[in-house]
Amino acid sequence: QVHLVESGGGSVQAGGSLSLSCVASGTTFVAYQMGWYREAPGKQREMVATIDSVGGRNIATNISEPVTGRFTISNDDGKRTLVLHMSNLKPEDTAVYSCNYHARVGLYEYDYWGQGTQVTVSS
Repeated sequence: QVHLVESGGGSVQAGGSLSLSCVASGTTFVAYQMGWYREAPGKQREMVATIDSVGGRNIATNISEPVTGRFTISNDDGKRTLVLHMSNLKPEDTAVYSCNYHARVGLYEYDYWGQGTQVTVSS
């Protein structure tokens, strides 16, 4: 199965930067999506940024509107490490950030999640 290990969370002052890392292992699907989601207190979980991959090649990068222009997402050539680089952080970015691996095969859907890492932005 897929295993996701996250790191890089912490506290930062507004306007600062922080990078989150997700190390993936056990991936077997040709077509899949990996990305970061976040859940803030009192709010539903939302997508932050994802990368769609087919045959080992990244075909699309998706960035949510609230973080567009401030966050970037990338991975290494082996698709083993997913990095979310966050800059110009705002207090509203405070949330638990979780790494996700998603794949679909016919009627079946596969989802794997990391444990989540806390990001706190102070004003």
